[in-house]
Amino acid sequence: MKIEGDWLAVAEPVCTMLTDAGHRALFVGGCVRNALLGAPVSDLDIATDARPERVMALAKATGLRAIPTGIDHGTVTVLSEGQPFEITTFRRDVDTDGRHATVAFTEDVAEDAARRDFTMNALYAKADGTVLDPLGGLPDLKARHVRFVGDPAARITEDYLRILRFFRFHAIYGEGGPDAEGLAACAEHADGIDTLSRERVGAEMKKLLAARDPAPAVASMATTGVLHHVLPGADPKPLAVLVHLEGGLPPDPLRRLASLATEADLRLSRAEAARLSRLASAAREGEDLRALAFRHGADLARDAGLVRGALTGTPPDLSGIKEAAAATFPVTARDLMPAMSGPALGERLRALESRWIASGFRLTRDQLLD
Repeated sequence: MKIEGDWLAVAEPVCTMLTDAGHRALFVGGCVRNALLGAPVSDLDIATDARPERVMALAKATGLRAIPTGIDHGTVTVLSEGQPFEITTFRRDVDTDGRHATVAFTEDVAEDAARRDFTMNALYAKADGTVLDPLGGLPDLKARHVRFVGDPAARITEDYLRILRFFRFHAIYGEGGPDAEGLAACAEHADGIDTLSRERVGAEMKKLLAARDPAPAVASMATTGVLHHVLPGADPKPLAVLVHLEGGLPPDPLRRLASLATEADLRLSRAEAARLSRLASAAREGEDLRALAFRHGADLARDAGLVRGALTGTPPDLSGIKEAAAATFPVTARDLMPAMSGPALGERLRALESRWIASGFRLTRDQLLD
């Protein structure tokens, strides 16, 4: 079996750099998985028996730029034609603490495969696209069955983030119900999520909620107790309704997060946290969507309406929000001066604006001032 793609030709100089020096160059992980699924390929990872210092020296000798991005763990990023390739030496875990691993280099690709999270991520390919499957992951990939490599509990306790990755990968690549053995292990070790940084948890949850339909996976997270450790008190049911109401809209992790929780300690960026708070508040308050659109834009009004509809089970009326967002309030401060000034002027402007919005944006300047 072989994979195909234009990226194989782009990678040729990097692979040749290694193979001409007597080393192995094997594509691994997401690029192989996605190529086999016919999905877009982005991250290009190469596994090799060459040590990182050797990779750095070979890159320099061939005129390629090399960056020691994770050299202590065996990773060097090599740039070719502007495309980054993460080249990592075959590794095996020596010690793990649930968050980080101490690794030792190896020349055995099977040992390298055995330390990976899921069987569908333990697939390799030669430079010509020939697929290597040291752990029998191809049947799982074909069945779209997300299964841990080896013992699920062992993989999870190596890095508890793999619990969230299990649900994320099932949401994106899985079909049918989640792997029963993996699900049970996630439930048993859910407390381990509390040891992770909220930045890592937040980044993983945003990726999960960006799936086409993350609702079944999030429901499974709730059933196993995992969701409680991520978003205490979150109810997963509105998310399924929201995904239905979204129709053909592109997935928006923050919109979906707003249907789960009003606040989330996920170490979001300042802009993301502000948008989530504003969206969650707008969705749960009763302000007219057109008023929201005028004050905060059509996108926020639409998203607030969708989340509100998910929470209430009632499809929202989104008509008129684009027109409202583009409307211009016909009264200015100058219209009320000099008769009014200071706080009284501001209060009067706000009152007139509210009256204008309540009229459906129909009242004219003269009618408002009369």
